[in-house]
Amino acid sequence: MQNIKQSPSKITVLGAGAWGTAVAIALAARHDVLLWGRNGEAMDAMAQGRDNRAYLPGFALPPALGVTADINAAVGHVTGAGAGDAPLLIAACPVAGLRPLLEQLKAMSKPIPNIVWLCKGFENGTGLLPHQVVRAVLGKQVAGAALSGPSFAQEVARGLPCALTVASDSPALRERVVALVHGGNIRVYSSDDLIGVEVGGAVKNVLAIATGAADGLELGLNARAALITRGLAEITRLGVALGGNIGTFMGLTGMGDLILTCTGDLSRNRRVGLELARGKRLEAIVAELGHVAEGVPCARAVRELAARLGVDMPITNAVAGVLFDGDDPRAMVAQLLARDPRGESA
Repeated sequence: MQNIKQSPSKITVLGAGAWGTAVAIALAARHDVLLWGRNGEAMDAMAQGRDNRAYLPGFALPPALGVTADINAAVGHVTGAGAGDAPLLIAACPVAGLRPLLEQLKAMSKPIPNIVWLCKGFENGTGLLPHQVVRAVLGKQVAGAALSGPSFAQEVARGLPCALTVASDSPALRERVVALVHGGNIRVYSSDDLIGVEVGGAVKNVLAIATGAADGLELGLNARAALITRGLAEITRLGVALGGNIGTFMGLTGMGDLILTCTGDLSRNRRVGLELARGKRLEAIVAELGHVAEGVPCARAVRELAARLGVDMPITNAVAGVLFDGDDPRAMVAQLLARDPRGESA
């Protein structure tokens, strides 16, 4: 992919899970990157072994990539003297950890000029999207952006091509993210539709559980295609009801991310569906994953939100029934097949 001209900048990635580590590895080839994690022992092990065995095994950390468990050093890396004109602070935690991380940042004396988040989902309890959580904690004076799209951490860490979208109300921040992240094998598009980008990134995880369950039940490729297509219709209905632009859902953070997560063997949410179809209990599945499968908490939040808005989301409701109400995956399929026929645009 074609590079654009850019000068090295200071970037801090807050969150040393698989995705945060992969992004830090990719950006460290071109920038001065510091990766922060809250677990001091784990970060010491990463510094000594130069890998993240817990969340991204098999990928060496570049020599130039710094790691730390000191939040003051991490934030100071992009806010202190010598940070330059275009530093970037990237939050790479799950949605459940976003508010606590932001509260920690707010309590610090260092000013936060901007923040980019990688998480996808709705906050449990409040039903807020990530940008709404950011505004609730940091206010509108801090420029924020979502960086999203079809991307598996292992492939990004390996240096394989991917395309992402940065969404923000701030044209200046969108331009900054594109200038810093776009390059090498990463292509970055920009959008001002924060709601649409975030809804697509959140709900596709729920649909991946449904598709994994269908594959686990060996319902065939026809069923998989139907679930993905009708799932996109559900995502679009909810996103438009929340104020998103309909065209966004045909792009990278809608259809693109949905296809990847529903069909890719690296998808944790798809794996949840596969294991549910095999009769394994949800608690055991989540424990064995060792990573967050965002589709699980998201299914509850989306079901509640859709009911409140009067948005028809039968696949999401069926997934939530299997996850939280004890429904059998085969009953989920029967429930969907028994729905009355209707026009495809309905």
